[in-house]
Amino acid sequence: MWTKHHKKRKFGRLTLPVITVAFLSYFGYHSVHGDFGLRGMEDFERQRVERQARLDILVRQRQILEKEVALMSDGSLERDMLDEKARSYLNMSRADEIVIFH
Repeated sequence: MWTKHHKKRKFGRLTLPVITVAFLSYFGYHSVHGDFGLRGMEDFERQRVERQARLDILVRQRQILEKEVALMSDGSLERDMLDEKARSYLNMSRADEIVIFH
């Protein structure tokens, strides 16, 4: 019966733990500092809040414009609204009028 004796090497014993530590360190670092990590999530949240505020402003502006268009539509044309818009765009007024810009 033949038996082989292997010399115990320190390198072989440390290979798997070193690879494991390197693997965990890489993914641990990127889970905090990466684009999709904890700090990246803070940037995404900041951008979301800014864009939501901008969206709210645009929605309000659109509602105002839709209301003005509804006042100038064929079925409910208001002469005052039409007169106001025409004078504003043409930059004209009569001599006896006082113009107040808002």
